[in-house]
Amino acid sequence: MSLPAVIEGTSACCVPPITSIMGIEDAERVARVFKALGDPTRVRLLSLIASADGGEACICDLMEPVGLSQGTVSHHMKLLAEAGLVTRDQRGKWAYYAIDKGALDQAASALRTA
Repeated sequence: MSLPAVIEGTSACCVPPITSIMGIEDAERVARVFKALGDPTRVRLLSLIASADGGEACICDLMEPVGLSQGTVSHHMKLLAEAGLVTRDQRGKWAYYAIDKGALDQAASALRTA
């Protein structure tokens, strides 16, 4: 027995129809954000930064919680910065990172309004 494609009295889809397509540059930017978020270590790093006092964290404080070397954490942070998810402030030999406010909301919003 097959179910009907549309149940009487309801619409076929609960999501509004897409009225325009996202431009290629915007799609590439949003894809970089989601690609950066596709790694569990980078998600953990964002979580650590977001929960840090003052909303920022020194890279020296990010290594131990994720169990990775400074070079590996720096690589992950570079990808997060390139995706626009964090800002970087160099203070002497250490880099401090903060979440770029609204970056995650902008990525999600881009998909909702596309």
